[in-house]
Amino acid sequence: MQTPGAEAQNPFFAVSDLPYQLPPFALIETAHYLPAFERGMADQLAEVEAIATNAEPATFENTVAALERSGQILQRVSAVFFNQASSDADAEVQEIQGEVSPKLAAHSDAIHLDKRLFARISALVEGGEADSLDAESRRLLERYHLDFVRAGAGLTDEQQDRLRAVNEELSALQTAFQNKLLTDTNATAVVVDDVAELDGLAADAVTAAAATARERGLDGSYVLTLGLPSGQPVLTSLTNRGLRERIHRASVSRGAHCDDNDTLQTAARIATLRAERAALFGHPDHATYVLEDRTAKTPAAVHDMLGKLTPAAVANAHAEAARLQEAIGDEFELQAWDWAHYSDKVRRATYSIDAAELRPYFELERVLRDGVFYAASQLYGLSFTEREDLVAYHPDARVFEVFDHDGSGLGLFIGDFFTRDSKRGGAWMNSFVEQSFLMGTKPVVINNLNIVKPPAGEPALLTFDEVNTMFHEFGHALHGLFSNVAHPTFSGTSVYRDFVEFPSQVNEMWAVWPSVLENYAVHHSTGEPLDPGVVQRLLDSQIWGEGFATTEYLAATLLDLAWHEIAPGTVVDDPLAFEAAALAQAGVALEAVPPRYRTSYFAHIFSGGYSAGYYSYIWSEVLDADTVEWFKENGGLLRANGDHFRRELLSRGGSIDSMEAFRNFRGRDPQIEPLLVRRGLAQ
Repeated sequence: MQTPGAEAQNPFFAVSDLPYQLPPFALIETAHYLPAFERGMADQLAEVEAIATNAEPATFENTVAALERSGQILQRVSAVFFNQASSDADAEVQEIQGEVSPKLAAHSDAIHLDKRLFARISALVEGGEADSLDAESRRLLERYHLDFVRAGAGLTDEQQDRLRAVNEELSALQTAFQNKLLTDTNATAVVVDDVAELDGLAADAVTAAAATARERGLDGSYVLTLGLPSGQPVLTSLTNRGLRERIHRASVSRGAHCDDNDTLQTAARIATLRAERAALFGHPDHATYVLEDRTAKTPAAVHDMLGKLTPAAVANAHAEAARLQEAIGDEFELQAWDWAHYSDKVRRATYSIDAAELRPYFELERVLRDGVFYAASQLYGLSFTEREDLVAYHPDARVFEVFDHDGSGLGLFIGDFFTRDSKRGGAWMNSFVEQSFLMGTKPVVINNLNIVKPPAGEPALLTFDEVNTMFHEFGHALHGLFSNVAHPTFSGTSVYRDFVEFPSQVNEMWAVWPSVLENYAVHHSTGEPLDPGVVQRLLDSQIWGEGFATTEYLAATLLDLAWHEIAPGTVVDDPLAFEAAALAQAGVALEAVPPRYRTSYFAHIFSGGYSAGYYSYIWSEVLDADTVEWFKENGGLLRANGDHFRRELLSRGGSIDSMEAFRNFRGRDPQIEPLLVRRGLAQ
């Protein structure tokens, strides 16, 4: 219940007066969310009504630009709330999310199914006004028209009524999937009572597990929390095979316990409804509907690309499995929970690389400041100042002001690096404020990671995968920070879904670039730099395990497509049987190599924005690998190279066709050969 006078004090009702319009987190309370959503939706509907009933003939300014300006309160509360729902949710936030998500779906439909609005936009398209617009405005008009068509503006009244019902149910189901998965992931964390079982785990990781147990009221025990993917990092180092099996089984069974947190039937219902919605638009399945508005264009194009990768990846995985079995001997047969442990042994034996021994050289603060920020300073001329005077949404979230090469303020970067029970798994980038000349705003972007937080006073030591993830997510942040567009619809990462991972994947290359690596890879206690020979062996070792890594990824990708290529009217009664059949048919049903995500915890596609789009990572990696070759051919970490990449691609957002931006940068279409070499798939 909102307290008297709270409406006038609601911080979402006015533009923040903090630097870069950073949300005033010190003033925001959970009680502010629902009133802000309600007013935000009401205000935008009033603004839209004024646009739709404008007696003046439609113009770009009074229709399209007016729509761009509408809904500012709703935008502000949505950005803050949905970040919290992902990064710091509690029962009250989850309850609000469950209530507001269907309302937001209905609100979107109320706008996009408004035939008066659609008529005004169509009149602009058909009337030739586009010819008098600048290139970005012309593209925005076309984008609005396409969005209205794809949202159902051209459907019959009866079809629109059914579409509204489907969208509302989907919104509620997607929220339920996210909340059930978070609850079950916390509930299935593995509790260890005997510290001897943790043999092989680094001392700081053992201490962190004990701290997590104390936080849960389990003094004297140790709690190993679960990350989002099937494979859990601790499986690499734990020597106790029984504990490894417990952790693996806990991981792959999340959401499949036939209790209140079961996600399987939720996922199946989501897939059925998406297929029905696709049929309303005349498409044979959801994948076809989605891919029509991606760079891939058709499921056939995606399958064609995956077909070039899958046989070689699976063959490599079988070869790796045989090598791991040799390392195990006759003691037992290789299982999924053994793979990471023995793969690390083989890597160490072959390349003299011990992943655990590398962690002391990857201290979070050094990686951030002397690695991630350093690479950005060398490549783009950026500088960073931590703003301890600015409050973020959680004590662990840190605010940095980002300055451009000329010293001008570019925006704010917020880093929220540590895992907690209230945060969903994985790593991602969000925006609180998006750059737009129309709105006069500069970007405020966030990176969320899930690194285990060390006890107070101890350093946070990262695995190399976590280092890579930090560089990856900052690539998304740069995409948002460098945005240089007029309209918020096109800002930052607002590009095709199968293009959005490309810039972030490119940024991973700097994690192992020699001058960057030697700048941050320093022993946290001795100051000793990581030996260059170790660095070279680390680089050489990256090809090892690509069979497993590529196969587990392709299995998840093909599972995503299977769920979203079901025909309208299909009801999947047994999701696990459907999953098994899909993997077998795709040729990726390897018992020791489970999909990176199974159906019951595939948040990317059932509660995120990657439905029929998980292929995007490897589709983008084709562009990424080709771009890495360009940087190498042109001297690497040079300002001239960074400026070219920024100018032609990172700054353009969605204001230009994604593949046109790539061609402007690269000078030609992408080639797949660099990716095949990188992943060990070349003949």
